[in-house]
Amino acid sequence: MQQLSTKHLLGIKGLTADDIQLIFETADNFKDVINRPIKKVPSLRDITIANVFFENSTRTKLSFELAEKRLSADVINFSSSNSSVKKGETLVDTVNNILSMKVDMVVMRHSSPGAPHFLSKNISANIVNAGDGTHEHPTQALLDAFSIREKLGDVAGKKVAIIGDILHSRVALSNIFCLQKLGAEVMVCGPVTLLPKYISSLGVKVEYDVKKALEWCDVANILRIQLERQQIKYFPSLREYSLYYGVDKKMLDQLDKEIVIMHPGPINRGVELNSDVADSEHSIILNQVENGVAIRMAVLYLLAGVK
Repeated sequence: MQQLSTKHLLGIKGLTADDIQLIFETADNFKDVINRPIKKVPSLRDITIANVFFENSTRTKLSFELAEKRLSADVINFSSSNSSVKKGETLVDTVNNILSMKVDMVVMRHSSPGAPHFLSKNISANIVNAGDGTHEHPTQALLDAFSIREKLGDVAGKKVAIIGDILHSRVALSNIFCLQKLGAEVMVCGPVTLLPKYISSLGVKVEYDVKKALEWCDVANILRIQLERQQIKYFPSLREYSLYYGVDKKMLDQLDKEIVIMHPGPINRGVELNSDVADSEHSIILNQVENGVAIRMAVLYLLAGVK
């Protein structure tokens, strides 16, 4: 069996293009599995996986849990809101206590950038980063690129615009790294206050006019405004943001081509995306959710083979 070049999935930066292709090919097989009447395989029946979430999550947590159960792994769920972390226990102590219960793999989301990297140096289990602060969210980038490949046949040579709150988004950074490794052209678009100062050093095009971004791209990946991570106001109001950066059906109808609309969720309907776009034939948002389970199955399965 082919193996990944890494023991952990801490970020897209640590993967090679061959790793990404191997994950995609494995996910193709698992996508067939999850569309069968019996949706389980015994691939990880000897493996115990802990989902350690220090930040709220619905889609990612459910997707990982479903992927683990589809692979027949034993699953334990940990959430910091009702744990000893509230009593002052350190991250390493928390995870070591979980590992002493003979856990093989840790799926972790944390509000601090670099937390999974820190942990990987201190514990022996495989670690999957399910999002660390505003840094990376590698499985989301993988499922996004996989969804583009499924819809358009290939990622190489495609033009992908990432539109919205780039500054606070871990999805944007992981997507940029992943798409570039697969040969796509990437543009970021948003208000100047929501684009990081360093963004052009990543080799992406920068655009401030959403209509021009839509005219340029084959795929628009639209991000929500992350109000929970904003300590100060970056724009006057949500209404104003929607007016200048919201995408609606009228804008898509004015283009001289069909483009693909994506969104990592949750959608703020009527802010960055109108319902007439989110629910239209342009949108592959629900395909992304389905592909998320197949991609996470592939990642867990491949990492379990790397000790």
